[in-house]
Amino acid sequence: MSTAARQAPVARARVLIIDDEPVVQDVLGRLLRKSGYAPASATTAREGLALLEECDPHLVILDVMLPDSNGLEILRQVKERDPDRPVIMMTAYGSVSDAVAAMKEGAFHYLTKPFSNDEVLLLVQKALDTRALREENRMLRSLLAGEGLFEGIVGRSAPMRAVFDLVKQVAPSRSTVLILGESGTGKELVARALHNLSTRSREPFLTVHSGGIPPDLMEANLFGHVKGAFTGATSAREGLFVAADGGTLFFDEIGTLRPELQAKLLRVMQERTFMPVGSTESVSVDVRILAATNVDLKALVERGEFREDLYYRFNVLRVQLPSLRERPEDIGLLADHFLRKYALEHDKRLEGFEPQAMEALAAYHWPGNVRELENAVIQGVVLARGPLLRLGDLPVEIRPGGGEAAPAGRALPEGTGLVEAMAAYERRLISEALDRSGGVQRQAARILGIRPTTLNEKIKRLGLKHPA
Repeated sequence: MSTAARQAPVARARVLIIDDEPVVQDVLGRLLRKSGYAPASATTAREGLALLEECDPHLVILDVMLPDSNGLEILRQVKERDPDRPVIMMTAYGSVSDAVAAMKEGAFHYLTKPFSNDEVLLLVQKALDTRALREENRMLRSLLAGEGLFEGIVGRSAPMRAVFDLVKQVAPSRSTVLILGESGTGKELVARALHNLSTRSREPFLTVHSGGIPPDLMEANLFGHVKGAFTGATSAREGLFVAADGGTLFFDEIGTLRPELQAKLLRVMQERTFMPVGSTESVSVDVRILAATNVDLKALVERGEFREDLYYRFNVLRVQLPSLRERPEDIGLLADHFLRKYALEHDKRLEGFEPQAMEALAAYHWPGNVRELENAVIQGVVLARGPLLRLGDLPVEIRPGGGEAAPAGRALPEGTGLVEAMAAYERRLISEALDRSGGVQRQAARILGIRPTTLNEKIKRLGLKHPA
């Protein structure tokens, strides 16, 4: 199955198709319905505007030319009624100028007929994600009025206020920053905050996932390559360093960077130049480097797994993120934030948590930190049937006395090693996510807060049998 076809739709998102060609309506309707959306169709502008009021769609797919009106005029009326509702324009090949004009009028993007299924699904998903993000930002501004929200990071506790103050101090510097913290504490959010508060905020912010990619591919990804540099290099390609020139490059989990790349990265940090793969000419860049890790880099240095000189290059300025256990007063604030965010995304009318559910959230030890809390609330939102999220809607391990994920200090069952216990817990969490997503791995990965490729590797390693 293709990448776009596996995209997880916003829960039963309503899509209005306005096009006078029955074939186009039929193809789009079938495709969207099969992918989990709720399509509605209109053949004229008048019918489309009537359906707009009736079904209140999350997204409109609109043809540029209609029998009773110009698509641009309908676009204006759609945007007047809801400026945040994305509109994807459709146009025949050769009329792209009309679609470009539509984008100037506020259209999200355009499709050129004939189009591919993957192209449609990818564009629809991007449009819906953009709408959800805008609605969430507007909701947060009105609900929080800035209180407890710093550059997209939620927190009011003393440890988080200290982090916010440090970020504001460090952000204007050109120096490398090393962000430390357990998995799920929000290291990438801090990296983005450092970028947004720097003089580079108008330039690109790009993330490098350091592990899991073969060294040769990672090198080409970072530094680019010339045509013919290796088998399959049919054209030259710029790497992430060039793409981020003037901006920020964030290395997530830098401790997993392969040794052969550590030397090349050190050279770039020292000289600010590099050679693309297969090239003999140097390229100069101005990129600020940020890095994050959840492991002890000094220990890796002592074991010979991480270069000492690179370690000192990264260890210029440090931001240490507290675990969720160290900021329990933020649990309620974060839980409310995630409840509102995902209730909006899943079209649920939820007013809050019942007291027992919030008490369970406050009492749990959160080994997965904020990411685990977010995933727990997502499950609760999906399962909730009334105005309040109940204790029974939360994952079983969070309910009092209900989990294999024992609090720190509780002994493992006799004869069970740590590796076996962790694998059993991981297997159960992945199985639950796959069950809830109907076996769609991309959606399950989103629930778990990991990349789809990582989930696929874990499924194979754990021997789980689920539909791809």
